[in-house]
Amino acid sequence: MLKKSELEELMTNDLSDLWSVLQPEEKRIVADNMTITQFKHNQVIYPEGANPEFLWVLLRGKVKKYKRGVGDRPQILRLYRPVQYFGYRAYFANEKYVSSAMAVEDSTLGFIPMEIVDRLIHENIKLAMFFIYDLSRNLGGSDTKLVNLTQKHIRGRLAEALLLLLDSYGLEEDNLTLKIYLSRDDLASLCNMTTSNAIRTLTAFVSENLIVVDGRKIKITNEEQLRKISSYG
Repeated sequence: MLKKSELEELMTNDLSDLWSVLQPEEKRIVADNMTITQFKHNQVIYPEGANPEFLWVLLRGKVKKYKRGVGDRPQILRLYRPVQYFGYRAYFANEKYVSSAMAVEDSTLGFIPMEIVDRLIHENIKLAMFFIYDLSRNLGGSDTKLVNLTQKHIRGRLAEALLLLLDSYGLEEDNLTLKIYLSRDDLASLCNMTTSNAIRTLTAFVSENLIVVDGRKIKITNEEQLRKISSYG
C-alpha cells in the first residue's frame, strides 16, 4: 500500500505538471482529500454509464480506457502510465462515462472528488490551463489514432501499437523487452483488429526478425524497421 508520505514524491515526478501549478495550500487540500486504493489485474475502475465523481490518478501500474462496440467487442482507446490523470472529461461535459477504465496489472491509484477539483480550478487559472492542455492533447491524439485505425493496413497498425507501447512504457533492463505485457486480445483491441489477425501479424514480425515473442513478453529487435512499417502503413 502506498503511504501518504510517498504521494508528494510521486506527484512531483508527474510529467503533466499538475502538481507544479498548485500553491502549497492547494497541495495540502489535494493530499488531504485524495484516497489511495489498490486495483487487481483486470479489475474495473469505473464502468461505462457511471457518474463521473472523481479525478483519478495512476500512481503505480498500468490502466487502459476502453469502449465496447459492435458485438460487445472492446476497443482500447488509451493506455495510462504513472503519473497520469483520467476520468474527468465526462464531469466537465456534464455527462456519464462513455467508456470504461480497467487495471492492466495490479495498480495503485488515487482519486479526488471532482467537487474539490472544480473548486480549485475556479481559484487557480494555471490549474484550469492544465486541464485545457491535457484535454486538447488527448483530442489531438484521438484524431490521429482514428485516421491510423481506419486507413493503415494491419501491419502498420500493429507496428504502431508496438511503438506506442515502447514510447509509453519503455524497456526492461535488457533494453529489448517491452515493459508492459498485454494479452493477445488486448493487443488486438489496441490495433482494432481480430485476435487471430494480431497473432498472425505478430508471427510474421517474428519471422522477419523484427521482434521476439515469449508468451506476453515482446522484445523489439528492429525498431527502425517497425517505424518504417508504421509510417508507410
